[in-house]
Amino acid sequence: MTDTPLPPTPPALAPAPAPTRPAPHYHLMGIGGIGVSAFARLLAARGVRVSGCDEHPSELTEQLRREGITVEHGHAAAHVAGVDVLVASEAVPKAHPELVAARAAGVEVRPRMALLDELLRASPSVGVIGTHGKTTTTSMIAVAMQGAGLDPAAFVGGIVPEFGANARVGAGPFVAEVDESDRGFAALACETAVFTNAEDDHVGGNQATYWETVEEQHAGFARFVGQAGRVLYCADWPGLEALCAGAPARLSYGQAGGADYRAVNLRPDAEGTSFTVTRRGEALGEARVSLPGTHNVLNALAALAVTDLYGGNFAAAAAALAAFRGPGRRWQRVGQLNGALVVDDYAHNATKVAAAVQAAQQTGRRVRVVFQPHRYLRTQQSWPRLAEALMGADEVLILDIAAAQETPIPGIHATLVSDRMVQGGHAGVRYLPDRAEVVRYLRRTATPGDIIVTMGAGDVWKLSRELAQVEA
Repeated sequence: MTDTPLPPTPPALAPAPAPTRPAPHYHLMGIGGIGVSAFARLLAARGVRVSGCDEHPSELTEQLRREGITVEHGHAAAHVAGVDVLVASEAVPKAHPELVAARAAGVEVRPRMALLDELLRASPSVGVIGTHGKTTTTSMIAVAMQGAGLDPAAFVGGIVPEFGANARVGAGPFVAEVDESDRGFAALACETAVFTNAEDDHVGGNQATYWETVEEQHAGFARFVGQAGRVLYCADWPGLEALCAGAPARLSYGQAGGADYRAVNLRPDAEGTSFTVTRRGEALGEARVSLPGTHNVLNALAALAVTDLYGGNFAAAAAALAAFRGPGRRWQRVGQLNGALVVDDYAHNATKVAAAVQAAQQTGRRVRVVFQPHRYLRTQQSWPRLAEALMGADEVLILDIAAAQETPIPGIHATLVSDRMVQGGHAGVRYLPDRAEVVRYLRRTATPGDIIVTMGAGDVWKLSRELAQVEA
């Protein structure tokens, strides 16, 4: 398959020149969130006056304050005084006092996805979509581009160590993680869509940002790639090619024989995987990802393919990726306990959990997982699959469900997962909701041949810090 070369990249997202009129004032609700705080940084870099508010002070909000962004604790109607644009998630109730005050004052209320759309359309852009791997793939693309001599801007749903933040200001292209949990994503447009996979996460229930059916969600994916200038999709994931049928131009990546960009001759070891990259049968060179798991080979391959499409030097991009250790909470090496390696991972649905277990097995160590199920609805929908995904671990300690503000569902409990594993013949699983007991037990039993992985989208990450005696 052939692809039309890109035109020269114009400047994108560079700090704006001195305005001739007062800069617009954007106020961001929930500014302590991983995505909204990235918006704050990108807007401030463009010369926009930025403020925000959040119910929960955090290290992220403190960082924003140190960067000169005003952050209020809590929510109040007074926050919208003098504001030009109020940015809020679609999940915020329409009767929220700040939204009511904004409408009464004639302040524009802009959904977060509309703001991301504005950034994507402003310059050459890469939008990363898919059920799994978005944060890691987006980070890898930005890191590879930077290493290859480009100057990307980036919007990431995690902290990228190379940037020290969840955003990077650069001349472009603009690389953005696009979250399908917000239904507004389907209306966005970008120059290059990177499509990692499609499953049934963020489907069902009464959440404002969830999809009613998986078919509706996948139609959203198809709409997004159909509006992009071209799509680069994973050829290894069943069904993606059909969802990309409406894209103006299609390219593929993966291990599959017909992929435009292929990873071949994989050589896994305890620390990661080395492999060869080919483009339509021609060897581009050797690459390495210093994160275990086949899924990370695919993430790195996507990053190298995108960098190649934008004219970056392959060898330099590959070197940057070889040094990349991952964004925060994505296979994050936290430290050690009695010689055991302590890792934290955001895996919270069955596919991600299975991938994280496979990555842990690749290290050759005894795999010990502390798993925190996430959301009652997700647990209700997938507890048998979660149990199956964890079966490859040598030992699994199950915490209580992280509610994420959901109302408990009668009969849905973390023991559904542990009981299912016991019924499946796993001898090393137990429900252990007392976190202090988890810490005491692992401190007593950890050995140098172990890898301990705290796993889940809730606050299980705190346990990894406690085990490794690292400040949270």
